[in-house]
Amino acid sequence: MLIQEKQIWTPDNSFLLEYRGRAETGEIIIGQELWMELDNLAEDLEDDRFFYDRTAALLRMDFMENCIRLTKSPYYNKPMVLMLWQKALIETIYSFKMAKESREQGMIIDRFQKILLLIARKNTKSETSSAIGLSEFFIGNEGADIVASSNDDNQASIVYDAMDTMRQLIDPRELDSKRNQKCITNKATNTKIFKLSDRTRNKEGRNIDFAVVDETHEMKDNVIGKSIEQSQSLKDNPKFINITTEGFVIDGYLDQELKKARAVINREDPDDPAGIRLLPWLYTQDSEQEVWNGNRRNRLWEKSNPTLGIVKKWDYLEQQVSEARKSKADRIFVLSKDFNIKQNAAESWLNLEDYDYENVFNPEEFRGSFCLGAVDLSETTDLCCAKALVMRPEDPVKYILTMYFIPESKLEDSDDWNAGARYKEWAEQRYLTITEGNDIDLARVADWFYWLYTEYDIRLWRAGYDQRFSKDWISQMDHYGWSKAVGDEGDLFLIQQNAQTLSNAMKLCEADLKHRLVNYNGNPVDKWNFKNAGIKVDSFGNAMCVKLETAKRIDGSVCLIILYETYRRNRTEFRQMIGGKDGLAK
Repeated sequence: MLIQEKQIWTPDNSFLLEYRGRAETGEIIIGQELWMELDNLAEDLEDDRFFYDRTAALLRMDFMENCIRLTKSPYYNKPMVLMLWQKALIETIYSFKMAKESREQGMIIDRFQKILLLIARKNTKSETSSAIGLSEFFIGNEGADIVASSNDDNQASIVYDAMDTMRQLIDPRELDSKRNQKCITNKATNTKIFKLSDRTRNKEGRNIDFAVVDETHEMKDNVIGKSIEQSQSLKDNPKFINITTEGFVIDGYLDQELKKARAVINREDPDDPAGIRLLPWLYTQDSEQEVWNGNRRNRLWEKSNPTLGIVKKWDYLEQQVSEARKSKADRIFVLSKDFNIKQNAAESWLNLEDYDYENVFNPEEFRGSFCLGAVDLSETTDLCCAKALVMRPEDPVKYILTMYFIPESKLEDSDDWNAGARYKEWAEQRYLTITEGNDIDLARVADWFYWLYTEYDIRLWRAGYDQRFSKDWISQMDHYGWSKAVGDEGDLFLIQQNAQTLSNAMKLCEADLKHRLVNYNGNPVDKWNFKNAGIKVDSFGNAMCVKLETAKRIDGSVCLIILYETYRRNRTEFRQMIGGKDGLAK
């Protein structure tokens, strides 16, 4: 008989129920979403549509603990010891069977075809999924195609290479398996492991039995996911394991999958065929407040970090949360990656209290000083901004001189006016220079730096600029004696406007604003730009200044960040030049 007599399942003979039982007593801390799903699964043990058989699950767990060795420091080459949450997950994936379908087809049909594991970073998701994949490689179906996939090739390589390293530790002389440029092959069974990414999806993996898709939060659409699903359509027991943290892509592939998963958790349609075959396993916080109130005593952070205190270190996470309290970029990244709390692609960079202060100074106080400069150049649609940074010896405050530029044709722009721009008023107050015609004469921006020299004897030492629109500005700066840098020699240094280049400068600038270490002389145009500035964080935690709305200008914010990057690169020499002790300024 395919279906055995109904067994009574208890925490003593089921890792799933043991896990649920320890969560119920508070020994294990889990979030509401996982708790609801564990309740659902416990009920399903009594559902006649399914039967429960742990044979395949126990076989794979036995293989993992007795054959597989870990691949990451400090556990490299150590035996894999499965934690209870891993055992409960693996048991659930392989033990639920479809009763009617198994009888009709004369073979055991697994219930779960798709698995969504949402888990915070550094909780062994790649090692866990790689171990499951490698167990399929060695003891699963013969002739199977196994795929390690992700949005890009590098990300797909993480799981693929982990499986290969585990394989080599099992079979170092490659007696039973081998790897070539195309795939990894089991010599005895002809089972193969492929790598599948956006670049290779049309070439490989069209007959997939088992797939691990990593970091789906980066995917804007379901092209890869759908490609895998279609390739599995003829399989009796396919497995599609989606492992990921939360991310920043709005209405992307992960959001679609989470919507389906939460419908399953909430039993919105218990008879939905797709929902029945989907296993959501979500490690999530019940609220953002749990992040800020969490500690080792209440263990709230374990809801999204099941390995906390075992693999993931408390010290590490405490440091991450501490940094997140200080920096918007760090906050967005930590909430998303360490606690699986969805973050918008862009949100306000600064709060009003971060920059709404009235510290002012007279440029005459810095007569005869050296300064650092920066420009954010534009010709037509945006503001153009130039800034200079001056400092005093033994004083950490950055004093900022600024001039904005706009073409005459933009003065009556209704969108800008509705967004808060007061160009004529700011021009009258000498915060803004209006240039004739439809575009900005970028030579005028160079003239401003020369004016600082002639008016206040404030001498530009080095300046940062972005490549865009820079030709005319560089030409005029050269006329005044400031040369474009070649290597380390010169005065004007190219600073690319991207997250990788400007992230640290943006974080430093934010910290200084919050501690009132930026004296921007109460410039109202700066205030407007700060208000308009958003922050966008990529999957590596790098921050970028972006517009929250099209008509809201952020050129002054971007220019300040470029100025901060110029300062970061020249901090030691600049502090020595002005007579300060290196390190007193941030």
